[in-house]
Amino acid sequence: QVQLVESGGGLKQAGDSLRLSCAISDRTIAYYAMAWFRQAPGKEREFVAVTNWNGASTRYSYSVKGRFTISRDNAKTTLYLQMNSLTLEDTAVYYCAARAGTFISLASTDYNYWGQGTQVTVSS
Repeated sequence: QVQLVESGGGLKQAGDSLRLSCAISDRTIAYYAMAWFRQAPGKEREFVAVTNWNGASTRYSYSVKGRFTISRDNAKTTLYLQMNSLTLEDTAVYYCAARAGTFISLASTDYNYWGQGTQVTVSS
């Protein structure tokens, strides 16, 4: 069973930066496309960013493009999300997700494995 564990969340002020990490238990991480999603209180889970198996191809949601950067280190079996210029609207629980194969998807239903989530709170 593949396990994902997020870390790095916390309380930040608007304009600050934060880096999330997601450790994956499967050493064959290179076989997975990986993504970040988030869910704000009272809202549905939404796509944030995705990367293909080697990090060469990435996609971002419109709301974070230019501020967030997704990356991965397959040797360390870890996925990252660098978040800059945080805004109040970035407040949410952030989840990493993985799916076997190289296909990049923005749909949460395409992902087989999920972490437990890490809370990011941005204050003014």
